Order: sequence, then structure tokens, then C-alpha cells
Amino acid sequence: MTDKPAEERPRWLDRKENVTKIVRALYAVCAVVILADLVARTHPENQIDAVPFFYGVFAFLGSIFLVMAVKFVRKILSRSEDYYDD
Repeated sequence: MTDKPAEERPRWLDRKENVTKIVRALYAVCAVVILADLVARTHPENQIDAVPFFYGVFAFLGSIFLVMAVKFVRKILSRSEDYYDD
């Protein structure tokens, strides 16, 4: 076996302009969703539902909490790199 990887064709996402297109499309989708949240008439079940962008902020904070929790649990459950070398 050789240490040198085989030459591969560049893939679709290896080109910077394609990544830029995807990022711009995601920004456009986010803008449409934000505008829809402002324009759409909703019927809130309770007072917290009436707060604009509540569910977006709640999901963002929840994802931050999950990432921090995983980092904490990883420190507890992970083993050293040379665990199996002994």
C-alpha cells in the first residue's frame, strides 16, 4: 500500500462558488421564514406563543444547550488515546 491517496476528481462541493450558492440559498430561505413569521396571523395558545420569534430563539438556545451537554458528557465517557495500547 502507498501512503499517497489516489487522485480524485474534484467533487461538487469542493468548488467555492457552489458552496457560496448554497449559503446564499440558506440565507434566502431564512429570510422567507422570518418574513412569514412576521406576516402570518397566528392564534397563540398562551402568552409565550405570542412573542415574535419565540420558537426560533427557543430552538437556538436548545441546540446550544445540547452542544454544551455533549461536551460535558464526552469528558466523562471518553478514554485516553492509548487506552488499548496497554
